[in-house]
Amino acid sequence: MKTLLEATKFDSNGLLTAVVQDAETGEVLMVSFMNKESLERTLETGKATYWSRSRQKLWVKGEESGHLQTVHSIHLDCDGDALLLRVHQAGGACHTGHRSCFYREVIDHGNAFREQQDLVFDPDEVYRRRREE
Repeated sequence: MKTLLEATKFDSNGLLTAVVQDAETGEVLMVSFMNKESLERTLETGKATYWSRSRQKLWVKGEESGHLQTVHSIHLDCDGDALLLRVHQAGGACHTGHRSCFYREVIDHGNAFREQQDLVFDPDEVYRRRREE
C-alpha cells in the first residue's frame, strides 16, 4: 500500500489543489494549493499549511490572523491530484473577514453578485494589528 505522499500526483509546478471544508458543517471554506513540503508540514503538525503562489512561500493558514485550521482528516481523490481537507476552523477562513471564501452568490445570469455571509472579523483591524506587532 502506498503512502499519501507516494500516491499524490503533483502538477508540473509541483502543486495540487486542496479543497478545504468545515469538518462539522460540510461548508466549503476555501480552495488553496499545496506542494510536497506543505503537505508534509500539515501531516506533521496537524495545522493546515499551504503554498502561496503569489508570495512563493509556505504559509500556515491563520498565522497572521490567528484563524488557524486544525486538520480533522485528509482525503485523496481518485486520480491522486486533489485533496479534501476537513478542518476545524477558528474564526473566518477568508482574508476578507468572511467565514468562507465562497460568500458571493452569482445572480442575474452572471451580471451581479449577492453577498451571502456577514463578516466574522474585521480584516483591517486583524491585519493592521498583526503588522504592528
